[in-house]
Amino acid sequence: MKENKYDNPSFFDQYGKMLRSQLGLEGAGEWHTLKGMLPDFTAKKVLDLGCGFGWHCRYAIENGATSVVGIDLSEKMLAKAQEINNLKGIQYERKALEDVDYLAGTFDIIISSLTLHYVESFDTIAQNIYRWIKSGGHFIFSVEHPVFTAEGGQDWVYDKDGQKTCWPVDRYFIEGKRNTTFLGENVIKYHRTLTTYLSILLKHGFKIKEIIEPQPTADMLREIPEMKDELRRPMMLLISAEK
Repeated sequence: MKENKYDNPSFFDQYGKMLRSQLGLEGAGEWHTLKGMLPDFTAKKVLDLGCGFGWHCRYAIENGATSVVGIDLSEKMLAKAQEINNLKGIQYERKALEDVDYLAGTFDIIISSLTLHYVESFDTIAQNIYRWIKSGGHFIFSVEHPVFTAEGGQDWVYDKDGQKTCWPVDRYFIEGKRNTTFLGENVIKYHRTLTTYLSILLKHGFKIKEIIEPQPTADMLREIPEMKDELRRPMMLLISAEK
């Protein structure tokens, strides 16, 4: 997670062109599912790990949270968050997730969107999150699906005519570092099995509430033709847990 590609100007420029960057939550393909997994934010203290442009921070404040702390390692990300999502009650902090620490029971809700597959030790961060959350609090997060991260290349297999034939799944039970390509740059991610994600949460005392592999909506399939490929393999894994 201490690798910081997002402060590379060309990489950040490419990220800024993505729909989720330009349209916010409505431009994120998984939002229609994730939104339904979120608890009531009214009068809650929230922590967003890997807040990016701050869209989830905004959503929490607009839905009644008393305060939100957004953590991100990228200076450029946080500058953009301050520009477009700088609402009263939101505090942005530049830190690596591995360096974050809070007193026990500080937060009611901790969220993390497509960030934890950049963290080498899910065990450590899950243990910390359990400590930081109040009793009865919620931890909701999304990661790249283990089927998506397993082989490492994160691209389809193509035939001689350039048509997508299948998605490669290999080295599934060999967890750890993967060198992937994202937005034209080499990016390090960490592959874990579904068993690992769930067993670590249970080991640290979480009660698992929901597990969802989101699919494109009918509107997405109609309006964005390439979305039909997202029905061929899961790209994301969404998990909701409670202390």
